[in-house]
Parts: sequence; structure tokens; C-alpha cells
Amino acid sequence: MANLKEIRIRIGSVSSTMQITSAMKMVSAAKLKKAQDAITAMRPYSNKLSELMQSFSGSGGSGNKSFNEKRKLNNVLIVSISSNRGLCGAFNSNIVKESLLLKSSEKFKNSKIDFITIGKKVNDTLSKTENVIENHSDVFDNLNYESVSKIAETLINCFVDKKYDHIEIVYNSFKNAATQIIKSEQFLPIPISENTGSENLDYIFEPSLESIANTLIPKSLKIQLFKALRDSLASEHGARMTAMHKATDNASELRDELKLTYNKARQASITNEILEIVGGAEALNN
Repeated sequence: MANLKEIRIRIGSVSSTMQITSAMKMVSAAKLKKAQDAITAMRPYSNKLSELMQSFSGSGGSGNKSFNEKRKLNNVLIVSISSNRGLCGAFNSNIVKESLLLKSSEKFKNSKIDFITIGKKVNDTLSKTENVIENHSDVFDNLNYESVSKIAETLINCFVDKKYDHIEIVYNSFKNAATQIIKSEQFLPIPISENTGSENLDYIFEPSLESIANTLIPKSLKIQLFKALRDSLASEHGARMTAMHKATDNASELRDELKLTYNKARQASITNEILEIVGGAEALNN
């Protein structure tokens, strides 16, 4: 059994760790509320815009057919989105696993795969073994539409210029504080809606369907990427809050066990001292 000093040091160390994890949990909870409100407010707009984009593309509304052009998958680009920091459970490792599974999937078995990473953690891992052409980890320093728009424009240009035949986004979608859903979304070419006929579009277009679609589609793609990043940010705070909550609970249990061990060791030490005193007194009497 460890001596009393060692146990006291361990109790102090665990208590300090518990204070840190508890503080991190509260910070993540505060950040989660803001991020959750942002993604909840954004989803209806993003979903409706994506629905219109797919309908326009399917109805022949896009003057530039390259947005929904299906090609042989020779060159594929995967955009992997993680966080810049750790201590959030399997949040980042799940993105790495999903990205590598997507790369080795049957769909892309004969394709050359490149990666663009958004987040330091996924970049640190994938850059060791995969061809990471760009890293945009700094976008999380100040997440806003303007910075995300520039990344989206790069992706759009890569597809339109036929540098890549398919672009996929891998990210964590926020469900609640304890649950994040890993998603792999097709960014380009634009997936065609099942109701593709122009007769299903109950709208009057001015000046024309083509001009509106050519403006709407790039904007919708930028919003789609922005939503994915907001989803990932909310998921990160939720995952970190959950991880720190579990870590705090585990530290509390470990501290209680160490205190029990300490009390037992101290009691044993006191008992031994009493026995030594009694034994010494008996020896003197004899």
C-alpha cells in the first residue's frame, strides 16, 4: 500500500484536475448555447435554399450546367472538418475515421483522392499519410460568412475548372449536447431533387430562371459549407461539455476512492503505533 504522503499528493492532483475539467465544462456549456442558437436559426433557411437549388438544377434552370455535371470520378476532393482543440472525446477521431472510410469506399476505389482540412486536429492526422492540399484551421478563430465564402469559392472553382470531378464534405452534425451525427454530404456536383420537372416549381421568375439560378446556386453552396462549419462548431462544444462532465465525475469517484484508501492507511498506521506503544509498555513491565 502506498504511504500516506503519496496518497495525499494523488488526492491533491486529482482534485486540481477535477477543478479544471469542471471549469472547462462550464465554459463549453456557455459557448454551446450561443452556437446552438446560431445553427438552429440557420437550418430552415439553409434547407430551403438547398431545396430550391436542387430544383433549379433539375429543371434546367442553371445556365452553367457545370454545377450538376456528372463526370467519371478520376479526381475526388474530400473536405474534412474537425476542431482546432482536443479534450472533446471522439469528436475529431471520428472525422478522421469517416474520411479514410470514404476514401477507401467502393464509390471512389479507382479515384485519386485529395483532402482539404478545416481544423488542426484532422490536419495533424491526415497530413501524415494523405495528400492534404490546403488547410484552413484559422477559419475557426473568427467564424463568419465572409471567410467561409472564400473557401467555398475555391471549391466551386476547382469543380467548374474540372480539377476535381466530385467534392464531398465530412463533418459532425449537431443533434444535441450529447449526440453528434457524422455526415458525409455531396457538395458538387449538385444532387438533383427527385421532383426535377419545371412544372413542379410553382414560382414566377423575373428576370429569368437561368439568371436567378446562376446567382442562387453559388450562394446556396456557400451557405451549405457555412452551415456545416456552424454544425461542427456546435457539435464540438457539445462533445467537449459531455467529455468534461464525464471526466469530472470520474475524477470525483477517484478522489473518493483515494480518500477512503488514505483513511484506511492512516487508521492502519495509528493501530500499528498503538500496538508498538502497548508492546513497549508490556516489555517494560516485564
